[in-house]
Formats: sequence, structure tokens, C-alpha cells
Amino acid sequence: MPSTLTTLLVYLLTTTATATAITTTTTTKPSGKWTLLQPNIGITAMHMQLLPNDRVLIYDRTDFGASNLSLADGKCREDQNDVILKKDCTAHSIEYDVVSNTFRPLMVQTDVWCSSGSLVADGTIVQTGGFNDGDHVVRVYKSCDKCDWKELKAGLINRRWYATNHLLPSGRQIIIGGRRQYNYEFYPKVSKSEKAYNLPFLVQTNDPNLENNLYPFVFLNTDGNLFIFANNRAILFDYSLNRVVKNYPQIPGGEPRNYPSTGSAVLLPLRIVQRNVTVVEVLVCGGAPKGAFVNAQNGVFDGALKTCGRIKISDPSPKWVMESMPLARVMGDMLLLPTGDVLIINGGSKGSAGWEYGRNPVRYPVVYKPGNPLGHRFKIETPSTIPRMYHSTAILIRDGRVLVGGSNPHIYYNFTNVLYPTELRFEAFSPSYLDPRLSNSRPKILPGSQTRFGYGDRVIIRFMVLGHMDPKSVSVTMVAPSFNTHSFSMNQRLLILEGGNTTLPVGKATYEVTVRAPPSCYIAPANYYIMFVVHQQIPSEGIWVQLG
Repeated sequence: MPSTLTTLLVYLLTTTATATAITTTTTTKPSGKWTLLQPNIGITAMHMQLLPNDRVLIYDRTDFGASNLSLADGKCREDQNDVILKKDCTAHSIEYDVVSNTFRPLMVQTDVWCSSGSLVADGTIVQTGGFNDGDHVVRVYKSCDKCDWKELKAGLINRRWYATNHLLPSGRQIIIGGRRQYNYEFYPKVSKSEKAYNLPFLVQTNDPNLENNLYPFVFLNTDGNLFIFANNRAILFDYSLNRVVKNYPQIPGGEPRNYPSTGSAVLLPLRIVQRNVTVVEVLVCGGAPKGAFVNAQNGVFDGALKTCGRIKISDPSPKWVMESMPLARVMGDMLLLPTGDVLIINGGSKGSAGWEYGRNPVRYPVVYKPGNPLGHRFKIETPSTIPRMYHSTAILIRDGRVLVGGSNPHIYYNFTNVLYPTELRFEAFSPSYLDPRLSNSRPKILPGSQTRFGYGDRVIIRFMVLGHMDPKSVSVTMVAPSFNTHSFSMNQRLLILEGGNTTLPVGKATYEVTVRAPPSCYIAPANYYIMFVVHQQIPSEGIWVQLG
């Protein structure tokens, strides 16, 4: 018989209008905490990227009227594509400072709506594409107190709208797909004659008049090839030779998982053992069933998918293993936490991505524990009070919290007489590992630990634990800060470094662990990462490190 707590939890979830029914129960009390950081950041957070100075670049789109934040110094911009304003003196991008909880307006000239990007090795974000006058543009943002966007109008060969970027071992980005673009290109260009390359897989996965293969899920495999998932199937792709290395089986059920069906996906943590990663897995969760987009256009809102597919892409004969989430979800975001767990957050339980097509917000985050046995991997967390529907975002930051913003299911800013008003509030979710009652077990990395190192280097980290310390339960993880938009975090990657079992005491409540940096740029491209010491599944505050 279920406990009283279980019964209460199921009752709350099945009788709240803004949540979906649970088909599995949990006997664990929901945990985690929500904090409203800003009641109004002036823009809706459609795109977010954490920068290696603890600031966050946020932007929406430029062609849908005035935002709620003026540009600095009386600046204005002309926009012939804006049907409301031809002269816009408001911001559509901000830089948010995590430490001070403040933000300042930035000025972007061309439309960044539904674009993509990557953080590169010098800490700059290189952002590509968008809509209308922005679809061929490359924009660069390097953070400083008075920095702003720099734009290269003809930086791309083809228009890129709903494309996916990934940082490559060489340091260049690959930009894959986009609306009516069945090809890929690289940035920066190595010559003026460089071209785009056809990718027939994007033609094969395109549902006529529906697509369902936009913002494909792309991950760098440890052999240097790219895992690309679009619609309901995946390939391993050698981008240097423009050839498919392997075709993976279709995900069971055949339901689409990419925009506008919009599930989410992560590359599960890469554990380095003897300078190698032997197991590489991808997890794909949620989305909308076939026909959901057209049905939503006609006022019928299908229930979202509650299934997840997990596949070992490193296996010679890989197969999908299917699991059921406790909550069905479309437009959810999946984030790797410092512990190696996966947070599933935001979205709705009915409908599809797109203007006005989602229903029933899912306010309960869910944690997925990939190391647990099948059937015991999901845990429901404390709900937010704010619906986060189409165009919502989430990113992990260095102190272990998750920043959550956005939600604008409307063509323009719309705050009244709609189911889900345009959302300008900005909040943070603190997972259960940040509970103050765990403070004595929480590591604190001490000053002087190495922050710059090369591939395969020995890295010594000194840290404190005030309470009882179990040396056998220490690990060191590195997380790549990702570019998040439309329920996918590009370049998201978590490495479990070799050597966590070398922890030794070196003073009162002070310990030292020696780990090996990742062995190659195929396992971890040169870039900034956040490094955490994790003790008994409780992470320290992270420190920025630079690899390569």
C-alpha cells in the first residue's frame, strides 16, 4: 500500500490543472528550492549561454515590437522587418551577472530569433544565423563591462534558422541543418571558396510540411565522429569525409523527437578510465507524437510523450532501451548536473512547440539518475509557480543552481487575455544537493588549485569537507557550459575524471585529490569548463578551468 506521502503527491499531481498525471509513484518527498531572482529582466529569455566570468548572455528576437528594457545611452536601431516598430529603442539582449544578480542591456542589430551558437576556447560566444536579416549573420560576443555584440553580415554560406552548432576538436564549429537546409557548413571559414556540404540524412528525416528534424540533437563522439539524431533516428557521421559511419536503429515507437515535436536529449556522463572512455550513451526524452503539430493547429492538443530512449552509441550493435518518465513532457529541457544526474525541467504535457500550440505546463522538475537500476531512475522535485512553455530556457551555473527563464508562446509580447502570458520573470532552481543541511558534507575547493592544464596532465585539487569525509565517495567532474534554446543544450558535456579514488588528508578537514585531465580533444574539445569536486553525491561550488 502506498504511503500517505505518496498518495498526497499523486493527488496533487493528478488534480492540479497545470500538471499531468503520474503513472509511477515515488515515496520520496519532493526536494529542491525555487528562488525568484528578478521580477522582470525586460526581455523573454529564448536563448541563454553561460560565460566563463559568471555572466549569462540572454536574447530573444528583434522583430516583434518593443521589449520592456530600453537600450543604453538613448540608442535606437532601424528594423524594416519589425511590423510594429521601424525604429526600436529597446533591448532584445542582455548580459546577466550571476554574482551581483544584475543585468544590463545589449544591442543586437539583426534578428537572432531561433539561432544557434557555441562558446569557443577563448571564452567568446560565436553565434550564428536567425531570421530575416539575421539568417546569414555571424555574431561574436566577448564579455566585459562595456562590451556589446559584433556582427558579420555575410558570415554564413546558407541561411541558418533552427540549426544546431557543435564545437569540434579543431576549435571550429559545425553548423548543421536549419529550416529547408539539408546541409552543413563550418565556421570560421578556412578560405573564401569554402562551401556547404549536403547531408542527405536531413532530407530522409524531414516529414513533409511538418519537418520534425529541426534543431537536430548533435553530440561529439569520443572517436571524433558526430552522433546526429533527427526526427526518430540517428547516424554516426564523419563530417571530415562527409560520410555516414553507422546507422542506428529507429527509436522504438517511431515518434518524432525534434522541433516542432520537441523532446530533448543529453550525452550521458563520460567516465574516463585508463585514459579512455569505453561507454558512450545518449538519452532522448519526451516530445510530441506524430500529428501533434497539425492537431494543435486545429485546436486538438495531443498528450505529450512520456518515454525516454537510451542507447549505447559505442556498442557494435547498439539497441534502444526504453523507459517511462513519471510525467509526460514536450518542450522540456534536459541538463547535466555536477553529480552526473540529469535534470528534466520546463515544458507542457499537451500539444506541440510553436505559437499557441502547447498546453498544461509541467511545473515539476524531474531528476534522472543514470546509474540507478532500470525502473528506479526518476525522482520528482519541488514545482515552480511559473509556467515555462514555448521559448523557455534553462542552464547550469557554477554554484550548482539552474537558471530558468523565458516562455513566450505568442508571435509578439503578450501579457493579457492569454493562457500563458509572455514571461519576463527570471528564477533559479536549487537541486536537493544544495540543501543547507548537507553543508558539512559539501566540499569546498580551496584557492591555489590548478585552473589551466593540457590533455592528460596531472591535476591536483585541494578541498575542505567540514564533516565526516569518505575518500571512496569522491569524484571530480568537468561540465562544458552549453548554449540553450528550444529544449536543447548544444555542446553540453560532462566528464568524470580519472583519479577520484586518490583522495588523501593533508590537514584538518583538508584533502587533496589528484586526477588526470581528459586525454584528448575528441573526449573534451579545448575550452572553458566548470570543475566540481563531488562527495557523496554532493558537489562543491565549481571553479572555472581552461583545457587545452
